Amino acid sequence: MGALAWFIAAIVLAGLELAAGEFTLLMLAAGALTTAGVALIDLPVIAEVAVFAVSSAAFWFILRPYLHKRFHTPSAYDDSPRALVGASAEVIEAINSRGGQVRLHGDIWSARSLDPAVEIPEGSRVTVSDIDGPVAVVWKER
Repeated sequence: MGALAWFIAAIVLAGLELAAGEFTLLMLAAGALTTAGVALIDLPVIAEVAVFAVSSAAFWFILRPYLHKRFHTPSAYDDSPRALVGASAEVIEAINSRGGQVRLHGDIWSARSLDPAVEIPEGSRVTVSDIDGPVAVVWKER
């Protein structure tokens, strides 16, 4: 088939892998790239296909498990208050310049608005922008 055809196949497969994200097409792309290198010595097409099959299988069984383990490990559990930044909460006591309260992940927190001039009524949804000690600094969701 020629080294150029295998090289183009490797590029296309690697590009498609960006959409899939499972390392399957990436292993096929690595096999195609390996075959492109071997095809430079002008092997028959059947030999190129055999090299592609063997090298793709080798990448699949040897490299793919390592990549899955390396890139799909869960993040460390963060139970600090900083982990609440970006979370959504419900206002249970109106938030004004003196403060208020929100229900955040089932807990009741004291809260203040990111903009002290804004009053947020009870029942509104807010997003946590910062945790300042025991106080959640929030802004109103739209």
